[in-house]
Amino acid sequence: MIPPSVVALCQNGLSVSQELAKDPSKTPSRIGKELFHTDSELDVSTEESSHDGKHGHAEPRNAAGKPDLQTAAQCGNWGSSQPSDLFLSIFHDVIQTVQTDPLIDVCSPSLIGTNGVSPLLIVSGIPDIARHMSNLIARAERDVFLATNFWMYSEPSRLITNALHELSRRAGLKNRRVVVKIMYDRGDVKQFVQNHQIVHPDTYAHPEGKIRLPHPNDVPNLDLEVVNYHRPLLGTFHAKFMVVDRRIAVLQSNNIQDNDNLEMMCQFEGDVVDSIYDTALISWHNQLKPPFPSLDSPSRGSAPPSFNVPSHGELFNEYGDSLYGYYTENRPPPTAGPGPDAVEQAGSKPLPQHSSSDPHYDADIASELLRSIATLSPGPGQRRIDLISKNLNTTAENETTATAPDITDPNEAMSPFIPLPPHQPFPIALVNREPYGAPTASSLHVPQNVSWVSGLRYATNSVLIQTPDLNAADLLPEILAAARRKIDVSIIYCLGYNDAGEMLPLQGGHNEGVAHSLYKQLEPEYHDYLNYHCYIAKDQIGPIHNSHKQRSCHIKLMIIDGHVGIMGSGNQDTQSWYHSQEINVMVDSPLVVGRWYDAIRRNQNSLLYGACRKGNATEDNLVGCWVDPDTGKMADGAIGVDAGRFAWAKGAIGAVNRARGVGGF
Repeated sequence: MIPPSVVALCQNGLSVSQELAKDPSKTPSRIGKELFHTDSELDVSTEESSHDGKHGHAEPRNAAGKPDLQTAAQCGNWGSSQPSDLFLSIFHDVIQTVQTDPLIDVCSPSLIGTNGVSPLLIVSGIPDIARHMSNLIARAERDVFLATNFWMYSEPSRLITNALHELSRRAGLKNRRVVVKIMYDRGDVKQFVQNHQIVHPDTYAHPEGKIRLPHPNDVPNLDLEVVNYHRPLLGTFHAKFMVVDRRIAVLQSNNIQDNDNLEMMCQFEGDVVDSIYDTALISWHNQLKPPFPSLDSPSRGSAPPSFNVPSHGELFNEYGDSLYGYYTENRPPPTAGPGPDAVEQAGSKPLPQHSSSDPHYDADIASELLRSIATLSPGPGQRRIDLISKNLNTTAENETTATAPDITDPNEAMSPFIPLPPHQPFPIALVNREPYGAPTASSLHVPQNVSWVSGLRYATNSVLIQTPDLNAADLLPEILAAARRKIDVSIIYCLGYNDAGEMLPLQGGHNEGVAHSLYKQLEPEYHDYLNYHCYIAKDQIGPIHNSHKQRSCHIKLMIIDGHVGIMGSGNQDTQSWYHSQEINVMVDSPLVVGRWYDAIRRNQNSLLYGACRKGNATEDNLVGCWVDPDTGKMADGAIGVDAGRFAWAKGAIGAVNRARGVGGF
């Protein structure tokens, strides 16, 4: 049962962002203390008896009875939308975590349950996501907040820094200033004293440095401020999101760096932007110098900006089906957006790709879509599958070629940019986790973890999980329990992703070893309900081990019964479950979640070729592993189910690589 004190926190309308608008000279951390009597700079244990670092069981607060859906519904601002019983059941468990700490969700309680729309989904490499981010930045009118875990000078970072230069240029033409704040996590000994370190321009703008953001002198119409945030020892700032003008928010799985990962980004508009904005302010912690101009302009009640652009609606027919997919003629919608964008150019000449060396900023999503379609549209003598390989070769040294057959079915064409037709707001909840630096498992009952556990417990049909690594100790029993209830549980993992780091003590183990262990524990009659898959890229017929840095996947996603989905920055590994700060949203929409599933199906070959071996795990050491159907062997580089005697040494190497930014996260 949700206690009255939690209901009151959800209904009182108080929030850090609202109070900061009244007095922008205050720090968000001070407001958090005044409103909720909590210090966001301190670790909060959620387990009274877990201080020894041992894992407990993620029992929901309502273990004695069914969730009180009526009270749960009263704890959110759903607008005109109506949450399903499944969504409310999960939300019921999530919202009770507020008992421990009102800011445990890194969001004011009154903003946790909300609503909104999602006009765009991207499932592709980091450069495609950075291209969209750069367009959003260039279009900004008032302010930009960008948060990521790892920032490294790269093609994605150059796309973003170029966009900051473009934003400054446009702001100058209109005689205005734009406030830009950027957060990342690069460990610093000073963070033992102050977790949030203001970064001096001489550091973040050093021309030979690892960040290379613009110097304030080079973007004279921007007020740029940068913070480096980490909670020692293990409280990594792992959240990855951006808010523009308090009207548009994007949540993504990727960092700002060059690598071979397939990633996922969702754009959200409507009331939910206020919730993500609140998370941004709480995460920033420090005084805003200067404050955001949008502090006094909530998104709540405003029209979603993307749906107000005529060209967006003209991407779809009356049934909401896309008219301009990656396997249709590249022709523009009848009404073009303002400015010299791709819509106006389409049909007259090939559209060049937007890159850091050859920028082409677009005015709207429709324009970006057509530019992306042009990149993957084969000309005479070209194969579509080879263009997909080129798009997935996101680093200069990656020259991987396709092994999969060419694509001739329009329904199977890879579609990096996936716009959604105009739709009504749907229920959304922020299911984040705050950072926890201590090397114990005492931060378990947080919104993120509870949403995942309750999703598995309340599912009536199916659960799909995609994650680089899956090994969190409190998740594994829930997977087995769901399979024993005859819930179809499908798991997609990335072969070899940070294997070395995951083999460290207390880190949970590597993917094949965990899968093998689960099949060994699960009774044979339930094996049909647990289906493991290796990530396989769209242009391949088998997985490529992460050590080769050619085709990896970093998506973090859970889909429950086809209409409730959870996406964001949180992995299903020990680090994300017990330590890192994460940001995730839980949505309740057959339309949106259906597009998520379709993107997973058609933008990779994991469900087509990636099934892992089943069988008697006691007798067969390949159970849980991907095995080549022709050779009977594992993929090159795979270590199998047994990490060997020196797993701890490999783990130490993985930890070093992770700190250098070449391992996981």
